[in-house]
Amino acid sequence: MAEKLLSFAPRHMSLESIFNDHKLASLGDAYVNFVYSLALSKKRGEPMGTKVSSRILSQALKKVSLREFLPQRMDRHMIGDAAEALVVYAWMQGVITIKESVTVLLPSDNAVEAFARLLLLAKERLNL
Repeated sequence: MAEKLLSFAPRHMSLESIFNDHKLASLGDAYVNFVYSLALSKKRGEPMGTKVSSRILSQALKKVSLREFLPQRMDRHMIGDAAEALVVYAWMQGVITIKESVTVLLPSDNAVEAFARLLLLAKERLNL
């Protein structure tokens, strides 16, 4: 496994633990919006910023069968937070890079599909 990028990064031993880390979700929100904005900027050939909706992230998490690791009674926003936590945790652990994240998001015109691929990559690289 690659060296952790940030010394304060928590160490989680399960997907459930990552999904329930609200501080990770908060940082993950910024990370997800940043890498998606970079991907769209590259695709459109001009700088732009955007916000990824909880709907997109929750659908992506369900698409790759990671919803089963979350409690039953969670709203779309909470599921989106879990997706953000997983992606940023993978980056913090040094198993995916910003460049890889952008590359994974870039080819698809469907944001749900793009984030499903990114979530699956994060899960696989974390070996959880």
